[in-house]
This record gives sequence, C-alpha cells and structure tokens, in this order.
Amino acid sequence: MLYITLAIIAVTAIIIYTQRKQIQNLLKPTTSNKKLAPVNTTIFDLKIGDIVQHMGIDWVVEGRLTYQEGAYYWYEYLLQDKDKIVWLSVEEDDRVEVALLEPTNQLDVSKDPPPELTFAGEIYTRVDYGKARMTRTGLTMKRKAEKCGYFDYESADGKVLSIEVWDGDIEVSVGEKISPRSLTILPGDGKTVYRD
Repeated sequence: MLYITLAIIAVTAIIIYTQRKQIQNLLKPTTSNKKLAPVNTTIFDLKIGDIVQHMGIDWVVEGRLTYQEGAYYWYEYLLQDKDKIVWLSVEEDDRVEVALLEPTNQLDVSKDPPPELTFAGEIYTRVDYGKARMTRTGLTMKRKAEKCGYFDYESADGKVLSIEVWDGDIEVSVGEKISPRSLTILPGDGKTVYRD
C-alpha cells in the first residue's frame, strides 16, 4: 500500500512539473513575439507601415512630410485605407493640434488665397500662412518641391481647410481637428503596404 501511495504521489508530481514547464514555455517570448513588442511610437515620429486607428478605420502610414519654418516644425502623414487617402496633420505650438484632412478638387483658388473663403456652404477664415521648407519620406503625392506656401483656415464650428502651393501646383485639403487621444498607434515593420 505504501508503494502504491508513493507511486501515485510520484506520478502526480511528474504531471504537475510537466504542465508547469509547458505553461512557462508558452509564456516565454519567442523571436517572433519580440518583433511585435510594442514600442513608444507617438504621432510625432510615425514611420512608413505604422497603423493609425481612428473611428474604426486602420490607416496605414504611406508617407511623411516634415515642414520647417525657422525653428518651428510640423508634420503631415499620408494615410491610406484601400483606395482612400487622407493627411494627418500634427503640430505643437502651445498645445498639440491634430487634424485629419482629405484632399479635394472642389475649390478653385489662386496662388494667393484670400483671407476668407467659402467652401461647401461654410465660411473659413485664414488663421495662419507663410512659407516652409520640407523633407519627405515615402509617398507624398504631388508634393515634390523643397518649399511650399501654406494657408491655413478654420470655420466657426472647428472645421479646417489647408491650401498649399507647390511650384505653382495648388493643393486643397479639408477636414476637422481631432483629439490625439482618439488615435491608436500600432507600430509597423517599416514597409509600405500599398506600394511595390
């Protein structure tokens, strides 16, 4: 009887030991898990291939523009979801301001836009303008020049409109300010998703 009890205890101990080892092996980080470990990516240092989640859409970062005017920098990221493209504008003056803008060809403006304009039934007032140098990474659409003129507008209800003049080409984007907290950032692998 003593031998049977000892045998049962020994078998039970072996089973418990084996199960614990299996659990520990499952919890150990593998090389593939290490690649997926989260990094501290912010809206100021997004890279090609990163995912920006907003309102149920997973946008892929396909390009980045860094603007510089004097000592002041701001960023625009080209985000893509299937065939849809938007610009994520990020700047920090006294506080962080983030806007999501969609390119439009529905506004005809000159190279010297007026202080106030109307688009889609809304009145927009110019809040800032100037000239900036820029550097680019990845896809940036027609924005190829080293310098651009920019004109930023806002409506009474917080919508934003941006006009940029690139070597004579005029680009208009319209959208709205969003809370940075409404974005979830998932680090990518540094590779484009929509381009070869």
